[in-house]
Amino acid sequence: MSSYNKQKDDLITRLKRIEGQVRGIQRMIDEEKYCVDVLTQVAAAKAALMKVGMSILEDHTHGCVMQAVAEDEENDEIIDELMDVIFKFTK
Repeated sequence: MSSYNKQKDDLITRLKRIEGQVRGIQRMIDEEKYCVDVLTQVAAAKAALMKVGMSILEDHTHGCVMQAVAEDEENDEIIDELMDVIFKFTK
């Protein structure tokens, strides 16, 4: 189940903006821009992507995880899966 459907348009818009940022970084490297300026743009793109991921993770927790727990499925497995994805995402 995809719990992020509520925000799908917003997520797509953000991802397109990030895609533009990455293209801009490529252009900066091609044009041999100052390293600090490039790194600043990399940090901005990384932060934007992290925000998208956190939004999806939050929706997953409030949607999929909450529903699975309410349906009394294997709660330990559900929590383990959630923790695994949190650890992967925050590395």
